[in-house]
Parts: sequence; structure tokens; C-alpha cells
Amino acid sequence: MRVAFHGWPGNDETIDTVMFDPNQKPDTARSENSIFGSPEADNLLPKDEFPDYAMRAEDAFQLVSDELMLDGNARQNLATFCQTWDEKQVRMLMNLSINKNMIDKDEYPQTAAIEMRCAAIIANLWNASQNEKPIGCSTIGSSEACMLGGMAALWRWRARRKAAGKPIDKPNLVCGPVQICWHKFCRYWDIEMREIPMAPGKWKMDVDRMLEQIDENTIVVVPTFGVTYTGAYELPSEIAKALDAYENKTGISVDIHVDGASGGFLAPFCAPDLVFDFRIPRVKSISASGHKYGLAPLGVGWVVWRDISELPEGLIFNVNYLGGEIPNFAINFSRPAGQIICQYYDFIRLGKEGYTNIHTQAYEVAKYISDELSKLGPYEFICTGDPEKGIPAVCFFIKDGARTNYTLFDLSDKLRTRGWQVPAFTLPANCQDTVVMRVMVRQGFSKDLADLFLEDYKRMLSFFEKHPVSSPMTAEEGTAFHHS
Repeated sequence: MRVAFHGWPGNDETIDTVMFDPNQKPDTARSENSIFGSPEADNLLPKDEFPDYAMRAEDAFQLVSDELMLDGNARQNLATFCQTWDEKQVRMLMNLSINKNMIDKDEYPQTAAIEMRCAAIIANLWNASQNEKPIGCSTIGSSEACMLGGMAALWRWRARRKAAGKPIDKPNLVCGPVQICWHKFCRYWDIEMREIPMAPGKWKMDVDRMLEQIDENTIVVVPTFGVTYTGAYELPSEIAKALDAYENKTGISVDIHVDGASGGFLAPFCAPDLVFDFRIPRVKSISASGHKYGLAPLGVGWVVWRDISELPEGLIFNVNYLGGEIPNFAINFSRPAGQIICQYYDFIRLGKEGYTNIHTQAYEVAKYISDELSKLGPYEFICTGDPEKGIPAVCFFIKDGARTNYTLFDLSDKLRTRGWQVPAFTLPANCQDTVVMRVMVRQGFSKDLADLFLEDYKRMLSFFEKHPVSSPMTAEEGTAFHHS
């Protein structure tokens, strides 16, 4: 059908028009139809098998993004150690790198160069000696980095034992209360794990109990520079002094690997005189998470050895790189390059000044939270955000004998009604009866957000005053997301 259209003078024209037929079924495939009037939105999404047909990209995106609304708000996640805020340039670089496999060194040589730059910068940050040849690599996260450090320690120990004509069938590893990756390492590589348990008032590995556990079969002692459960530092310098004295007495030398998952990117900027790194001769390797206080996006960690001699040759594979070869040591193979590239972006974008400012503010916010919480309940604090003693975290428990009309499990659950994910959990052996709450402070959690959190905290306490808990939540119900 053709009709005349009369518009502005001189613009009269004849156009095609389509008459509406109320009896004709609409074409649901037409792009202008809303997803919420389409057959796709009228069906459940597949849960266990491939769908038979394709759908429009816009529709698939809408349906999947709708499901993601049920996730917690990452910015209100005060449980995770990982970064939850990024500059837009980071997201742009991630998009540029989404299809780059970082393991293909010869195909992506500049990415390989950037990875080596990052490892060199980190080695320098951790005070590697100019008289030694440090070597390092990226990993998926600090768990893989820990395993690589542990594997190198195991091989070094085996080599020493074989050279001395001694058996190698009973290796052990000594540590304090550690993150689960070390349990995995010991189980996977058949190593006896001598984990020094917590005790009331002793929330981390201490020198005396460490010395009781080591012997000639100890492959490495692992101080955690930022204990997962509490945020407190186990100080490598104190442990190294004790091991020096032990070697002088027994002739047995025991290496140190520093698990610096969080503290490795904090102390150099906020407590530079705190000696935890390669300034300690006994420290052979250090691991850290780039995606925690390294400020990189999720999916990158780092491990560095003080000298190439500390990384046994049998663990190294060579890969092609610009017609030559470069050493490679990793458990994972194919993985994205974007996180490494963004780590380098952070280094050159922020520099020492930027990292210092960001982390100093995190410590100040943690101190503000701990000061305010101390006024609200009968709490005892394990970590208060002191840069000389731990990471920017607040960890506390209800004092023994104190009576409250709530438990920390109940409080944690109630805070989630306002979006705050604040973990409450029992400490590991031998402090299973102690329930702590831990608040992590990271880049993006400003003092203003902290104040909003504290207002909600007070609001929940007022609720419990009016509605005392008669049936407290159990530990099983309250330990779902404490990241240990």
C-alpha cells in the first residue's frame, strides 16, 4: 500500500506503509522485539545440557546478566582479599588482551617482555641483591606461586640429602596456621605437614614452637606474611634468626619461603623498614598475589627466587622466544595475558607514590573501623590495621565471659540484609571455640563507605537489642565465605 506523506513544504513524498493484521502472529525473531516478549524469556535456561538452537547475543547477555544480580555486590565484599575496583584503563587493557595466550612467548613477544619486566620490578621491590641473579615468573595466583616455591624447596632439599648420602623419603614442611593451598601442596607432593596450631593469645607461628618442629628432614619453613584468618604478620626476620642459631648448633640449614600473598605488596610501601624479604639471606623465595594488594585484576600471582641457583634446573622448561629460548616454570599452561599486562600498567601508572597513598589510606580506614567498633561491643582485637603488625584488616572476637544478645554469626548474617559480606568464622586448631569477625579493607573502600558500614553495624546491634537471638546460628551456617 502506498500513501502520500505531507511534511514540510517541498518535502511531500510517497512512502510505503504496512497495514497491521490483528490475526497475523507476530514474527518473534524480529530484532525490535523485546527479550521479555520472546520465547527465550518464557523458558528456563539450560542447566545440564546444550540447547538445541541459538539465540540472539543481546538476549543471551540479558538472561545471563539477570542471573548475576543474585551475586553479592563485590564492592561490599569485606571478606575477600582480592581487588574489587579497577580503573577504566585496566578494563580497556583487559579487553585488548582477551585473546592473547601468555604462554605463547614467540607469538606475543611483547607480553613476554612485560612479564619479565614485572618479575624484575618485584625482585627489586623485595630487595634482591645486585650480586645475585634473581628469577621469577607470573602465576594464576598466590596458590600456584606457593606451590612453585615449595617444589623448588623440595628439590633443593633432595639434592642436599642425596649429596650427603642420606634418605629422601620423609620430607616435612613447617608453618603456622596457613591457607589451604599449603595443605594441598603437602598432600599432592607427599610431604608431612607440621602446621603449628593457634593457641589462645598465640594467633600465629612463634619461634619456640617452630624450633620444636624442625629437623634434618624439613624442606622449608613458611612464615605467612599476613595470616589468612587474622591478617597478622608472621615475621620472617625473627624466624630467620632462630634458624641461624639452630644451624650454628646442629649444622642443619633450613630454608625459608615467605608466603607474602598480601603483605608482599604492602610492607614495601607502608612499612619499608620491616625486614621480610631478600635482605634476609635465608629467604630463598617469596610469593605474592598480584590481584590482592598488587592491585591487578583477578588472575595473577608472582613468585621470585633470590638467585637462579635456588631454582633447580630440573624444574625449568625452555620455550621459544624471538628465535631463542627463555626459561619457564609453571603448573598452569594456557592462560590469559591481560592480568599480567594490567599488573605492569599498575606499576607504571601508580609508582611507589601511588601504591603508598592507596595502601596508606586502606590502613587508615582499617584503623578508623577498629577504633569505632571498639566502642560498640565487648570486643578483643587480633588485628587493628597497624602496618607494622599486619595487613589493613580488622579482626576481633567477643571477649571471654562477655554476654551479648547476638553471636558474630548472627551479626554477619544480619549485615547481609544491607549487602555487606562480613565473615564470621571459628579459628582453626586449637582455637575452635573462638569465633572471629574479619573486615578486609582494600582499594575502593573509602572512609565514607566505611562510615556507612558502621552505621549499618550500629543499626543491626539496635535490632538485636529489641530482638535478642533465642536460637543462635551454628558455625556450619556461619562459615561460608571467610576465604581461608
